[in-house]
Amino acid sequence: MLYPTPDLNADDRRVLGEIDDLRRSLRLQVQSTPRKWTEGLRKFLTADAVAASNSIEGFKVSTVDVEDLLEGERDVDVSEEDREETLAYQRMMTYIQTLNDVVDFRYGKEFLNALHWMLQGHRHNPRKPAGQWRPGAVYVTDARDPSIAVYTAPHEAHVPALMGELVEWLNADDGSHPLIRAAMAHLHLVSIHPWSDGNGRMSRSLQTLMIAREGELAPEFSSIEAWLGRPGNTWEYYRELQHRGATYDPDQDVSDWVRFNLTAYHQQAQTVRGRLDRSSRVWVLLGEFAEARGLEQRVVSALHDVAMSGRVRRTRYERAEDLSLQRAQRDLRDLVTADVLTPVGRTRARFYTVGAAFPQLALEAARTPLTLIDPYKR
Repeated sequence: MLYPTPDLNADDRRVLGEIDDLRRSLRLQVQSTPRKWTEGLRKFLTADAVAASNSIEGFKVSTVDVEDLLEGERDVDVSEEDREETLAYQRMMTYIQTLNDVVDFRYGKEFLNALHWMLQGHRHNPRKPAGQWRPGAVYVTDARDPSIAVYTAPHEAHVPALMGELVEWLNADDGSHPLIRAAMAHLHLVSIHPWSDGNGRMSRSLQTLMIAREGELAPEFSSIEAWLGRPGNTWEYYRELQHRGATYDPDQDVSDWVRFNLTAYHQQAQTVRGRLDRSSRVWVLLGEFAEARGLEQRVVSALHDVAMSGRVRRTRYERAEDLSLQRAQRDLRDLVTADVLTPVGRTRARFYTVGAAFPQLALEAARTPLTLIDPYKR
């Protein structure tokens, strides 16, 4: 048995309608923004989702470091374990992002196990096999006292049948809004906990995939994983899951879980819209700065990375502008000479940050904090 999808009350329907409006507006905004401007945002949002979802599981890598790792940088100051977890999650997310418009797509046990292998294959061992249902019991322990189980998943003998029921539900259409179904899929999978490890990230990824296949927005603009990874939201996330009980009990009302997810959808859409607005403003200001200083317009992409993410590497700038190594080096060296950028580190590990002559208006625009509205508190 799976959790029944709850009926929405008037407030839920209002919030869901606002989310639909936000997402439609964001889609039109993305379509009307120069592709060069949105490409960096897409990469940032993907990195932010990977960093956040991994951080929930204890793998702490900053978004800017994840961006560098996803760009293929090797000289990033992270542990080997964090590097492996980041790249594994990125591989799985990249595959998920390609599935948003596959016409004959269907969910299946084999598909879910294959996703799990992408995520956990580097940790595969007989005790905790990757890409297979768990062979034994699994528990979620208290963060303050690991000797206490806050959740005990269903017996391993029940996993195949429960996952069969979930796959059947995923491939059916019960008439619920796609965002509600995505939230319920997350709850179903994380409650069944079918694998020995990686269940949280798999559940969040399944939600992202279902949102992406809804079709309104590209996957990187749709995921709520970054929202879930913010410290206060992470604790609320844990609390909502703990409210479901210490053992698998699907015969209950999960309206609170749905409202939690509706809040996440709403605030993440606000966040992405705010990031896009700030990013566009920074592009304009930096373009004006480059023109006033007689700089080539291509250097604006490097300056934009510094303003929005705090740094830029030569290889990232080189790829973004399709430059030769020598041309990219000369451009960055000229910006350092002009005191616009400051180099940090040596040789391959070098990156560039704000210099004394970096335009302050662009920095102020990039650093302006965003005020988020709680859609249920109006």
